[in-house]
Amino acid sequence: MTKRRKVLTAGLAIVLLACGGQPASAFPAQRINWHDCRTGPEDETGQRLVAAGATCGEVTVPLDHADPDGRTLSVAVARRAATDPTRRLGTLVVNTGGPGPSRDGVALLAQGLPPEVPSGSPSLAARYDLVGIDPRFFGLSAPLECGWPTGRYLHSAQLASPDRASFDRSVAVSRDLAERCADRGDLLAHASTRDIARDLDLVRAALGEAKISYLGWSFGSHLGAVYRQLFPRRTERMVLDSAAAPEAAGPALTRETAPADAAALRDWVKWAARRDARHRLGATTDEVLATVDRIARAAAREPLRVGGHRVDAAMLPGLLLTVDDSDAFYAEFSSQVAVLRDAARGLTVTPTPTQEWKLSLYTDPNVEPSFGFSATVANQCADRAASRDPESYYRDIRAHRAAEPLFGPLARHITPCAFWPVSPAEAPVPIGDDRPALLVGATGDPVTPYAGQLALRRALTGSRMVTLDGAFRHGIYLFDATSCVTEAVESYLLGGALPRTDVTCARHRSPGRTTPAS
Repeated sequence: MTKRRKVLTAGLAIVLLACGGQPASAFPAQRINWHDCRTGPEDETGQRLVAAGATCGEVTVPLDHADPDGRTLSVAVARRAATDPTRRLGTLVVNTGGPGPSRDGVALLAQGLPPEVPSGSPSLAARYDLVGIDPRFFGLSAPLECGWPTGRYLHSAQLASPDRASFDRSVAVSRDLAERCADRGDLLAHASTRDIARDLDLVRAALGEAKISYLGWSFGSHLGAVYRQLFPRRTERMVLDSAAAPEAAGPALTRETAPADAAALRDWVKWAARRDARHRLGATTDEVLATVDRIARAAAREPLRVGGHRVDAAMLPGLLLTVDDSDAFYAEFSSQVAVLRDAARGLTVTPTPTQEWKLSLYTDPNVEPSFGFSATVANQCADRAASRDPESYYRDIRAHRAAEPLFGPLARHITPCAFWPVSPAEAPVPIGDDRPALLVGATGDPVTPYAGQLALRRALTGSRMVTLDGAFRHGIYLFDATSCVTEAVESYLLGGALPRTDVTCARHRSPGRTTPAS
């Protein structure tokens, strides 16, 4: 579907975008009316923001930035003023990933989100006005919901296709989900990261800032990279944590993750062999791997009975993903694997509370707007075109099955983008420049593999990279306690100078932190 344009204003807008100017010069200047962040007594995000000293407001943006006189959306913004205004450095926009609501990034930096990140970053909160934004179609920013039941979506996103029958089921589910969005085509065409970046620049203008600094994790890193390509003269200091490869964003985001997922599972295997005598999963790495293999073979023969749930070969890979290598996460993961091991033996088992919650989602018939499933897929489908040939996905799975036996059928699965009602309105934004940025990553990141992070480092030739060596987690700064990373990030954001060379930090395993959204 081609984007509807008013020829003259669209041409002007595109030129201005390429030059780093206002995203739509015809769009009126705004001032934000700041107010209490709480929308009601059950609004936990609003309560955290108020506790952090933030206020909230809205910025109006065009649905189609090439048609600034057309339909508009309201984008929700949170802001907390620098607590040391005499040494204020400017505005730091924080995006916590996803894509998803990111107003709570202000609370994360100001005071952390107890108990996971109890300290936040007092030094950054003192020197910067902190700003978080719910991107269009997420959170309080005109949320997009196609009525996808939670379990139905997970049968698309979290189920592998190890055989023809399961692949055919995935095709049917993906087609069904896409059809449920068919009447929202006018919105779907404008759900891209490019559109979110243009919204961000209107927020910048409404804040009265000539330039912004930026800190983003995961999807937030991609958004930051796209923003600075569109608006090269609007960025100051930029930190991109756990970024994907420049060309990875879109429907095939997970396609190259299977080897990294397998390496992360092996890291847990080593941990379990050394430190987990409680569950007796194996005294050596080979023995623990054999336990996992027996679970997989049993699930392939017939579904495992786990409490009131059934776990088959298509569901198992998603249950064996790890995104955090802390002791606390690995201990809980070991407990879950022990339950699966006993189920594979035919024993009556009770899932752990976390496992029960996870498994219950696969059969949940309810639509939960806070998950943002529809908007997430809409963003991916708008960012880059997907193959419309279902057989191409199955051929890809089969071609990589020998090298990626467990996670390949999950990483390469078909998505609703194969049947999406609209095509991307624009080509992807090429990522590459020589301006400064600080990249942060982990060699064992299972969500955005390190090879892709290095590709971004090569594309951003003026950047430097801080690597947490031997870490198998997604999300580093603030979510891992390694002081080497913290000092590098904060020295740059506070002092403005990049490290002279790329930096490698030694891994010191943390007792437990949650990761940002992927």
